[in-house]
Amino acid sequence: MPAGMQLEEHLEELRKRIIITLATFIIWMCVGFIFVEEIYNLIILSANQELTILGPSDILWIYFVLAGSFAIVATTPIVLFQIWKFIKPAISKEEQKAVLIFLPSILICFIAGISFGYFLLFPSVFSFLNSLATEQLNTMYTAEKYFKFLLHLTLPIGVLFEMPVVIILLTRLGILTPLLLVKTRKFAYVILTIISTLVTPPDFISAIIVMAPLILLYEVSITISKIVYKKRLVVLQQAS
Repeated sequence: MPAGMQLEEHLEELRKRIIITLATFIIWMCVGFIFVEEIYNLIILSANQELTILGPSDILWIYFVLAGSFAIVATTPIVLFQIWKFIKPAISKEEQKAVLIFLPSILICFIAGISFGYFLLFPSVFSFLNSLATEQLNTMYTAEKYFKFLLHLTLPIGVLFEMPVVIILLTRLGILTPLLLVKTRKFAYVILTIISTLVTPPDFISAIIVMAPLILLYEVSITISKIVYKKRLVVLQQAS
């Protein structure tokens, strides 16, 4: 078969997967709009006060953000499945088994990261920042600022919590090795520190709260990577 024909088939398959993903996202976003008031009331519990809007368009922006965030989380399983369907024909049976095992783990880690950000990190940081306000200051939060602050602390953490599974999967596929992870540990720490600073408010405590679990996840990833790497070497030796 000509190389051009193969490329066209791959692009057509990619287009199909993207269309399915976008259609799923739109459906879930519509569902999010249906239940947007319930989502709003659930999320503002941590505020312990009524939020303020500064213009008539603010509430529409908030509803779009809430429905969109709900759709992103709900569409994640479909995204992973479409990735699996796209790469499946191009990888070996052994690699297919590895990917099929780890894809659900990626979803679980994403949900765990969002839960950590929402139930632990966000209340802690929000409470800390509230404590800085003196009696001379009247604290009043706009809904836009509140939800931006919340999203910046939850969605990035959800993505970062997938790091161990991704590292283990890449080790299983032979792309990464534990030795490489150990050699780049200091560089990885610097990157994780920068990420922690970027996704949190500009205070030292918030950055530490995010940075500590990320570094722990990296160290756990190295340990598990060593186990996976040893098993992979045994399999390769038996196959040779």
